[in-house]
This record gives sequence, structure tokens and C-alpha cells, in this order.
Amino acid sequence: MHGTGLIRGNDRIATRLIFALGGIVLGAWAPLVPLAKARLGVDEGALGLLLLCMGVGSILAMPMTAFLTSRFGCRQVITISASGLCIVLPLLATVDTVLLMAATLVGFGVVMGCTSVSMNLQAVLVERDAGLSLMSGFHAMFSLGGILGSGGMAVLLSVGVPAYAAALIISMFMLGLLVVARPGLLPYREESGAKPPAFVIPKGIVLAIGALSLLAMLAEGGVLDWGALFIVEAHGADIGLAGFAYTAFAITMTMGRLFGDRLRMAFGDLAMLVGSATLAMAGFLASLFLRTATASLVGFLLVGAGISNIAPILFTLTGKTRHMPANLAVASVLTVGYVGIIAGPAAIGLIAHATSLQTAFFLLCAAMLFIAVSARPVFNRV
Repeated sequence: MHGTGLIRGNDRIATRLIFALGGIVLGAWAPLVPLAKARLGVDEGALGLLLLCMGVGSILAMPMTAFLTSRFGCRQVITISASGLCIVLPLLATVDTVLLMAATLVGFGVVMGCTSVSMNLQAVLVERDAGLSLMSGFHAMFSLGGILGSGGMAVLLSVGVPAYAAALIISMFMLGLLVVARPGLLPYREESGAKPPAFVIPKGIVLAIGALSLLAMLAEGGVLDWGALFIVEAHGADIGLAGFAYTAFAITMTMGRLFGDRLRMAFGDLAMLVGSATLAMAGFLASLFLRTATASLVGFLLVGAGISNIAPILFTLTGKTRHMPANLAVASVLTVGYVGIIAGPAAIGLIAHATSLQTAFFLLCAAMLFIAVSARPVFNRV
């Protein structure tokens, strides 16, 4: 373990800034999805396959990032990958062929995957050396970044700023965050302990927990990539208002993460899991059946509040199971859950193409119901 003298307050600030940067770029991408669909002239099925390209890039990048951070340290990897995020966002707003968009989304996935792995490694090292609980705060910054990115992009688009110019403005802001953060990024690598395998096959109850995690992350990814388009198609909203769908979701998700620990201590994890999933289900129903676009945004507020604490509760539960060693169990649940983020948007697109986007969101509602109903049996088996 590295001496605490090497850990300074600016290391924590740098970590928070990088998490915010990651949230900003994903949030800024959300309002660009309907514009990309229109610019490319593709249907929901083709758009879903394009979005899958981002997941492919992330999957390719993650094992490579583990090697790179062990070789060069977090500072170098984060600097290069986060710079890539600053470059790729304007490209997402300008490329006008399906092939170029596919290549750009693969690149987006690569740099996002590298940034995600390396910033989480930075967070683990900073938290460990500080001897304090800091991880929830770091991830709350990611959520705040999502609010800033989606809200900023939506505002710029609504006042008539061209998409490429809006993306460039946000990229320059992200670059500024990276410049400020870089001195506090850790130059060293993790030297102690065996590195976890890239993929672990979950066993027993861990598989059930992983499945619930997958459903939660599927819903989160669905709102990120399809929320704006859902508001447009289901309620006839203009593009400026539609961009606030993810913003509404991200606001309440962030508040839920900031206050989640207190609520869990007050009510217990089982009650919180049931209540959170039920609240998310109610939010999806509201977004589907409230008549106006503005009113349907209330649904996204409820979905964000509900989903915010599902994954943290499931990860805590994973650490308590005796069916697998805790480190392997957590790795398994994270891996299975990540499938929801990667494959979920593509699956939603294919379902929307075969039926409608409203049907796809109704299935997300059913997924939240499944989590609520399954919570007690899962808790009883741990």
C-alpha cells in the first residue's frame, strides 16, 4: 500500500472531476441520439445496432485497460482516454453515414471503456489510501456530470445552437476539467494483490443477483439512449424538451445516491429494494400513460429516484453471500449487470422496431416489477 503522504486532497478532487467528465459525455450524447437517427435516416432497429457498436468498443477496451494501467498508471491512461472523449463527442454530432457512425461509436466505446476502468481504479486507490468511504461521492459526481451534460446540450439545442457547435462547446469544457484534474491523477499503479479475472461465471444465488443487476442497468441504459426519442415519438415533444428526459432521470438518480445510505439505514435494504423497484415501475407507467410530454417527464423523475439505489443494494448483498468468494461474486454481478448497459439499448431498438418504443418501455416497467417481486426470495437465500 502506498503511503498516505502520497495522497493529497487534490487526488480526491481530481477523481471527482474525472467521474464528472465521464458523466458529462454520456449525458451530452443522450440528446444527440434523435438527431443522429434523423441525420442518418435509419429506423429504430438500425439505430439499436449502431448503439451496440459502443458496447463492442467498451468490451474490447476493458481488458486492455487493465494492462495499460498496470504498466503506465492511472494518470497516463486517463489523460489519453479522456482526451479521446473530448475528440469523439463532436464527431458523434457530425458524421452523416451509417458506416462512419458505427466506427465513431466503436471509438466512443473504446475511450469510454478505458476511462471507466481507469477512473474506477483511481477511485479504489484513493479511497483505500485515505481510509475513508469515498466511492458513493465519486459516483454521485458521475450522475451530476450526466445532469450537466444532458441539460447543457438540451439548452444549447433549444436556443438554436447547431449540434456540432454545442458538442464542441461541451468538449472544450470537458478538456478544461481534464487539465485541472491531471496533476491529482495517480502516477503509480496497483502493486499488491492478485488481479481479478476479466470474466467470472456466476454461481448459485450470485447468478440471481446478477440478473437483477442486469435488469436495473438495462433500465438505466434504456433511459440514456432512448429516453429522448421516447418523448418525441410517444408525446410529440420538440427536440429541446426531449433532451430533458435524461436530465430529469439523472437529477433524481443523483439525489437518491446522495441520500441513499441514510435511507437504507432507516428502512433496511430489503424494504429499500422493494420500494425502489416499485417507484421505478410507477415512473415508467407515468411516462407511458400521462398525456403530455411535460407531464411524462415526471415519470422519468420517478424512474431515476427508484433506480438510484437498486445497484448499490445488490452489490452490498453480493458481498454477503457465501456461495462464492466476495471478490469473485462482485466481479460476476458487475459483469452480468454490464450486459444490460451494453446489449440493452440494442435490444430495446429491436423490440421497438418489431412493435413500438412504447412497448419496449412497458417491458422495462415489467422488469422493475420483477425486481420488486424477486427481492424477498433473493434476500432469503443469501
